[in-house]
Amino acid sequence: MTEPTLVPQIPLALRYPPDQRFDSFIAPPPGLLPQLQALAGAQGADWLYLAGAPKTGKTHLALALCAAAEQAGRRAAFLPMTAAAGRVRDALSSLEGNDVIALDGLDAIGGTRDDEVALFDFHNRARAAGLNVLYTARGIPTGIGLELPDLRSRLQQCTRVMLDPLDDAGRREVLRDRAHRRGLVLEDAAIDWLLTHTERDLGTLVALLEKLDRASLAAQRRVTVPFLRSVL
Repeated sequence: MTEPTLVPQIPLALRYPPDQRFDSFIAPPPGLLPQLQALAGAQGADWLYLAGAPKTGKTHLALALCAAAEQAGRRAAFLPMTAAAGRVRDALSSLEGNDVIALDGLDAIGGTRDDEVALFDFHNRARAAGLNVLYTARGIPTGIGLELPDLRSRLQQCTRVMLDPLDDAGRREVLRDRAHRRGLVLEDAAIDWLLTHTERDLGTLVALLEKLDRASLAAQRRVTVPFLRSVL
């Protein structure tokens, strides 16, 4: 009996969370958002390759691209490559027919020849079909473990943008923006406390903010430093 092909299904809530939009991305590199907006809305726009360490916003921008493309009336698809590893050919075949495709985390397939060949074939077909594609990875094409020279060469032809981690000022702005979007009042002293007493990576801070939002609503209390101490 042939094993059924499993194609990753990305839930709508994961694909398009409301706080993953271009206008909520703090401190983008100069010119990046116009490039992404063109990729979302205009056929034949330059393909992009976003590189950066974990928690620098690559997935945020990939999801925002798909949301912007659908808002513009185009068909879009987001695929985390960790979910497709080992079955990349089947996963990518299911995405063709879209206008805009975001492939997030190419690192996941580095060193797996069948997956690399599948991505190489997809790249060529997508170019020929006039699709718009965004790639993301933790490093440049020659630095993420890809062994297929032709694939590395194709990826290096994309417009490459490096994303840097946010400094404390950027983290503060993210926390203020996310709190404002939730209707949550976050005082400067509370932000100072979070940056001093918790993990400083952005993913952890945003997760803590969601926890505080729920706790604040349940207790009907403002987010003050004493409240932070009691919750966290």
